[in-house]
Amino acid sequence: MAGIIANNFGSLSVVFKSGNGAELTAEDGKKYIDFVSGIGVNCLGHNHPALVAAITEQAQKQIHISNYYNSDVGLAFAREITKAAGMDCVYFCNSGAEANEAAIKLARKYGWLSDQQEKNKAVPRKTIVTLEKSFHGRSLATLRATGQEKFHADSFAPYPDGFKHIKPGDYEALKTVFDSSVCGFLMECVQGEGGVNLIDAEWAKAACEAARNAGALVMIDEVQTGMGRTGTLFASAAMDLHPDVITCAKGIAGGVPMGACIYGGKATDVFVAGDHQSTFGGNPLACACGRAVLKELQSPGFLDNVNAAGEFIRETIKSWNLPCVTEVRGKGLMIGIDVTMVPGEVQKKCLANGLCVSTAGTKTVRFLPPLILDKVTAEKGLAIFKDVLLSF
Repeated sequence: MAGIIANNFGSLSVVFKSGNGAELTAEDGKKYIDFVSGIGVNCLGHNHPALVAAITEQAQKQIHISNYYNSDVGLAFAREITKAAGMDCVYFCNSGAEANEAAIKLARKYGWLSDQQEKNKAVPRKTIVTLEKSFHGRSLATLRATGQEKFHADSFAPYPDGFKHIKPGDYEALKTVFDSSVCGFLMECVQGEGGVNLIDAEWAKAACEAARNAGALVMIDEVQTGMGRTGTLFASAAMDLHPDVITCAKGIAGGVPMGACIYGGKATDVFVAGDHQSTFGGNPLACACGRAVLKELQSPGFLDNVNAAGEFIRETIKSWNLPCVTEVRGKGLMIGIDVTMVPGEVQKKCLANGLCVSTAGTKTVRFLPPLILDKVTAEKGLAIFKDVLLSF
């Protein structure tokens, strides 16, 4: 049948036509509280005036010019985002997978350049170390970087070589995995798709130090954790990790497709003209949205609200003392609730009752509300969630 969207997504049975703040409206007029925000993308919620103004103003000027040239808004956003991240350069692209692809290529070339300085090196520096239960994207390379076997289906094989996975918190693995073949270490500070798993800060510091000592780049995947989601602009800053590379996407432009590979230090001069490109990456419209989002995130009290709202949600769910809830964890407004029932069934029942939630891992219901979430809306969403849990 012509006109049907590809069935890759397994989309749920609702069609949305509009949204405002942390609320969505379906075609039939039914209202839904949004605890998904486009899988962490709509960080300012729906129909945010600052984002609407940025899109309207920029669309009247210029939407795309290609990377043969620079745009005024692109240069401005590059200055602002690198300053915010404490980095030197940024490569703009269109998604988190693309940002991680750029980071992988950056690390591989860094390793190649290092090998050129070591004459007659026996083992090339090509390996990238990632974590078990990680998720880094759905391109072939980022799937292979992902430390979950369920994403390594034989139907898409062969996958690129050159990746190793270690268990988070495993100090013994740090003694051997970072050898002279390693060019990069890529990790999430909170594993999103893996189940909202918080990585221990002290172990993360030790892992980053081991990678540095081995001559590898330290790369933090902030596609889901970045742009205020975990209560700070970047989760790696809160953990004092000082990476060479940060990748981000999702909330960076508030809903307009955008990704970024931000880097500095010894990674600064690795890429040269022609090494890696993107036709749409860093177009003026996306950059204008990025500037609007960053300004809102850096406004007084914004991130305080993210932390307060996240704490309120977690503590409220814990206070219910429901046997079906085995654990509640998270940072900021990136929250995982482990349940004894099938998370997908909880998701469907929530939707039927007017609440949008997502799932992660094998036992986790995931909340990723807009960062502008207010207490009244949070309470309404939690009331629906509690009723759903009690219905099983």
